[in-house]
Amino acid sequence: MAGVELQGLSKHYGDFQATEDVNLDIADGEFLVLLGPSGCGKTTTLRMIAGFIEPTKGTITVGGADVTRLPPWKRSTGLVFQNYALFPHLTVAQNVAFGLEMHKVPKAEIGGKVATALDLVQLGHLADRYPRQMSGGQQQRVALARALAFQPDVLLLDEPLSNLDAKLRHEVRHQIRNLQQRLGITTVMVTHDQEEALTMADRMVVMKDGRIQQLGTQRELYDDPASEFVASFVGRSSFIKGRFSGGRFVSHGGLAVETERRLAGEAVLALRPERIHLGADAADAASPDGSNTYRGKVASISYLGSSIDVEVKLNETDRVIAQVVNKGRESGASVGDEVSVTFPRDVPVFAASPA
Repeated sequence: MAGVELQGLSKHYGDFQATEDVNLDIADGEFLVLLGPSGCGKTTTLRMIAGFIEPTKGTITVGGADVTRLPPWKRSTGLVFQNYALFPHLTVAQNVAFGLEMHKVPKAEIGGKVATALDLVQLGHLADRYPRQMSGGQQQRVALARALAFQPDVLLLDEPLSNLDAKLRHEVRHQIRNLQQRLGITTVMVTHDQEEALTMADRMVVMKDGRIQQLGTQRELYDDPASEFVASFVGRSSFIKGRFSGGRFVSHGGLAVETERRLAGEAVLALRPERIHLGADAADAASPDGSNTYRGKVASISYLGSSIDVEVKLNETDRVIAQVVNKGRESGASVGDEVSVTFPRDVPVFAASPA
């Protein structure tokens, strides 16, 4: 196994910058997830590591060796494509063997390596089936077995769960994570699904416009986002815009909010729904001194099963969403009810983005 280092990695297509100055140090055995919206550069970065895209500038090292200009078949990386890329006319065993043949593995060793790889993903009993005879989850595991069969130093996953339904996606992501931990293989995965990233990664990279916006653990990115964009992309937030005046944040709608962090000029508060306290009146407020407690009217309610989202209109400009635990048939707020809302003081505060 080996770590991966990216230094100043950039890819330009004419005037378009797909990625720009990407710097990453991925530890041996780490599971790193590249997260971001479509077009942010995450897949381009992954494919440069795999060797399918040549960088405009920068270097890629795997286990300390510079692989920047090596073709894919000369790199010790196994890639699982988004659509699995299985050959429909080949059996499961033949699909896995194809990857070994591409890496020039001696024919005498291929049968044993195929069997070992299929056993890893618990599909040894389906070696003679064709892809069309298998479920989406099984096809995904065949693609994973093919990528692992030649024992690569690095495993690369390109949106590997995007073609699965919600229930299967939940099951397979745990299978992949458990296998990765068991093998101790350095893994880089691309996804736009924040839940996948939060449940699978050791560390996450949030990208936008070809650049890294923040790198850290799930808790670091969720509890201490570096920007309004990260706060909006990792988890959910209600954003309140305003400016600091007299040591307090004053929203455009007139709310005066006490915060631990202060900035000059226009600013934005990011409020996580589970950190907003909802009460029937001001006496129910979570803050002992009554600060950051406001009156509002319930604008909408969204039933989410284990929790309920309550949207509260605080004035003509400011609205927030509070998440409350679903307590079964107990009565709760209804649309049109007046309620109290309390914010914590340690909310993330960002400089307002340019219009």
